[in-house]
Amino acid sequence: MANSGHVNGDNRIEKLISAGKSLKLSLEKSMSLGLALEKAGPRLEEISQRLPYLESSVRPIRADKDALRAVGGHINRAVGPAAAVIKVFDAVHGLERSLLSDPCNDLPGYLSVLKRLEEALRFLANNCGLAIQWLEDIVEYLEDNAVADHRFLSSLKKSLENLKELQNDKEKVQLDGGLFEAALDKLENEFRRLLTVNSVPLPMSSSPSLGEQACISPSPLPVAVIHKLQAILGRLIANNRLEKCISIYIEVRSSNVRASLHALNLDYLEISVSEFNDVQSIEGYIAQWGKHLEFAVKHLFEAEYKLCNDVFERIGLDVWMGCFARIAAQAGIIAFLKFGKTVTESKKDPIKLLKLLDMFASLNKLRLDFNRLFGGAECSEIQNLTRDLIKNVIEGAAEIFWEVLVQVELQRQSPPPKDGNVPRLVSIISDYCNKLVGDDYQPILAHVLVIDRSWKHQKFQERLVVNEILNLMKAIELNLETWMKAYEDPVLSNFFAMNTHWHLYKHLKGTKLGDLLGDTWLREHEQCKDYYSAILLRESWGKLPGHLSREGLILFSGGRATARDLVKKRLKKFNQVFDEMYTKQSSWIMAEEDLREKTRRLIVQTVMPVYRSYMQNYGPLVEQESTKYAKYTVQKLEEMLMSLYQPKPLRYGSCQFSGKFGNRMKDIRRTASAVV
Repeated sequence: MANSGHVNGDNRIEKLISAGKSLKLSLEKSMSLGLALEKAGPRLEEISQRLPYLESSVRPIRADKDALRAVGGHINRAVGPAAAVIKVFDAVHGLERSLLSDPCNDLPGYLSVLKRLEEALRFLANNCGLAIQWLEDIVEYLEDNAVADHRFLSSLKKSLENLKELQNDKEKVQLDGGLFEAALDKLENEFRRLLTVNSVPLPMSSSPSLGEQACISPSPLPVAVIHKLQAILGRLIANNRLEKCISIYIEVRSSNVRASLHALNLDYLEISVSEFNDVQSIEGYIAQWGKHLEFAVKHLFEAEYKLCNDVFERIGLDVWMGCFARIAAQAGIIAFLKFGKTVTESKKDPIKLLKLLDMFASLNKLRLDFNRLFGGAECSEIQNLTRDLIKNVIEGAAEIFWEVLVQVELQRQSPPPKDGNVPRLVSIISDYCNKLVGDDYQPILAHVLVIDRSWKHQKFQERLVVNEILNLMKAIELNLETWMKAYEDPVLSNFFAMNTHWHLYKHLKGTKLGDLLGDTWLREHEQCKDYYSAILLRESWGKLPGHLSREGLILFSGGRATARDLVKKRLKKFNQVFDEMYTKQSSWIMAEEDLREKTRRLIVQTVMPVYRSYMQNYGPLVEQESTKYAKYTVQKLEEMLMSLYQPKPLRYGSCQFSGKFGNRMKDIRRTASAVV
């Protein structure tokens, strides 16, 4: 029994031990399972997340067999254009390095690469829309046949919509990322560089002899440079950048012409009418104007005209003519024309007529050049200014020519010069007439009058100019006769007559006007000079020796004291008359040096022998009172006589008139100073 109980107890213990091990094993498995479950959680989550994609991947297996079979062709048709577009995009980016380099290193190569870029962009512009359309078609097919996941299709559709929106917005989209515009900018810069580097101002002297300047080559740019400019223009014009090129060209070339003209000192072109009183004050500028204008037209603007044609000839006549017109206007041709207008608006006088004829000769000499260079519609402003200038020059010259005679006649009522000198009117008009009948001015004046009378529907007669000149000289002679009679002092009248007759003879003998007037006319004036010279001596200085009479001094028996009284009395009278005569005539003027010297010698020959002899014989009688009676030594008296009629410094002035015949007295007052 005891053994039986012991055995049963042992069995229970073994069972407990076995149960304990079993429980321990179960706990270990539970722990292992817990750890496994803990590790499997993220994987299950990942699987859970991938299930929708797996579902979409296997969806085509569940799709309709016909739809699944057709989808391949649709995809191939859509992917083909898209792949081509992407390939071209890659090619565009491959050109970037070349196009961002400097074109001057290899201009032909640069233009070739740029052309490839243009072709690529043209392909993209034409095919991007097509590729998008094909992709939209396949998306629509996939969506209609439930072949693809709706979330995938939604994302694809959104991307296509963005592409389509960009495709339609031409201003914002740049298929090349702005590379093409940057390349065009570089070409513009190269266009400017080529022009600037090769546009060198013409070296010249500001001396009046511009005709000695070396001739300029027909084109101021090398042929190779012109070809480069044309090649650049071709690409820029194809991309709507012609106006920018023209602006650059005008800026550079007009600046170059201005720099060439700068050496000529053309500041005088800016003078306004208010800045000078008459044409004489700018007479030198007018002479320069004609030479400078001829040089500018025949050399500078001629060269620019040819160059514009060379560079832009392939584009069209209107383009290069318009370009040249703007260069000419900006470079200074308008300033030349406006200066001419300023001269025509200045006060009128005979000298102005000569200057207007000079201007007409310059303009007429350039007439063919002006018509050729500035004859296009693009040069309308230059044409209008030129026409107005020529009209003002012709009408102004004709008006002065016909008005001079009237003004000379008006001067007849003015007082003659107080100093007996030759009136400025006489010297100006005689010189004026002589020039008008000379070879330099007569044909120009005739041309001007022919045009002016044709505008007025009047005929031009061959001797019209000659007859008017002869009438002017007759009017001058009548003026001289009138002025001679106007002097209250007959001696001064004779002095004035001698002066003016000699002036006319001397300055017109051997001239065109002198030949026109004839030898008889000239001899008459020479004889008149001699006649009035003789009267001058007889009526003034010739009377002076009579006051030094010797009568009573030789036969007088009253003694030395009585002789001394007679000498004193006669010397006192001589001194009184001499002082009066010298004081009066020392203010008279004889401008012609030869006449002045001859007249002085005649006076000295008339007075000095008598005075010298008298002082030698009777001077000792009054030597104690020499300062009172022997007032002048022989040497001093001769010096005083030889100083007579000395000209004063010339006054500046001219013979101006207004041209308004209705108010003649105003003209007389205003020009009276010109006579003296």
